[in-house]
Amino acid sequence: MPELVADPAQHEQNELETGSMGLLQHLEELRRRVLYSIVAVGVCFGVAWYQWENIYNLMKKPIEQALANHKLPTELGYLNPTDPFNLSLKIALMAGIFLACPFLLYQVWMFISPGLYRREKRFILPVLFLSVGLFAGGGIFGYKIVFPVALDFLIGTGAEAGMRPLITITEYTDLFLTILLGLALIFELPIVLGFAGMMGVVSAKFLFKHIRAAVLVFFIFAAILTPTTDILNMSIYAAPMILLYILSIGIVWMVHPKQRRKRAEKRKAAGE
Repeated sequence: MPELVADPAQHEQNELETGSMGLLQHLEELRRRVLYSIVAVGVCFGVAWYQWENIYNLMKKPIEQALANHKLPTELGYLNPTDPFNLSLKIALMAGIFLACPFLLYQVWMFISPGLYRREKRFILPVLFLSVGLFAGGGIFGYKIVFPVALDFLIGTGAEAGMRPLITITEYTDLFLTILLGLALIFELPIVLGFAGMMGVVSAKFLFKHIRAAVLVFFIFAAILTPTTDILNMSIYAAPMILLYILSIGIVWMVHPKQRRKRAEKRKAAGE
């Protein structure tokens, strides 16, 4: 027959990992996780550098299509002989970090897991898959929808004025990475709010109460990203952000300390 714990605080403490870590142990654990992460990024960097030309060919498709749409030369230039080599390193590094992302997230989780309750560690796989999926989804959303439309509009504006673009590989790569990484990070909103909810910083009630303000912020952000001023395009860009915010409300409700306590009390009443 399961043993009942009279003191809820003691019950919470019993669910912690056995043995506490001192400051030096935490620093040693952090050093080990950072070292593992650096090695993983280094390996993925080597793989990506070997294939950097194929990655670059994929990256430049949006600008080539936008230039071709306006009957302009599709070749990109560079101003310094070292630019192509520097570009290969930058592309390989960013691609290496992206490839190592699941392992990096796992290392972060392993570092913070000793301070979590056993029942909270059940979230490790869902969090890892959701984090990687949202990050990739944000990048794909930017690559397939936001970036091509923005490029077509911007280049078209210059072409109508009789201007010929002189785009370098460095400038284009910086713009590409800024937009795609920005959107990929925005798509991590449910994870960020989920951790904030787990720590009790925000609650589902608070997020739901301020949903109108959040929608306004999303539309403002969409207006900045959207090259055109019509409501339809703004709605297309804002819709994923609003859905992610709604998803975040559900996640925060599940992981908030108040809800965790309620579930613990129900398990205790059931004799678990």
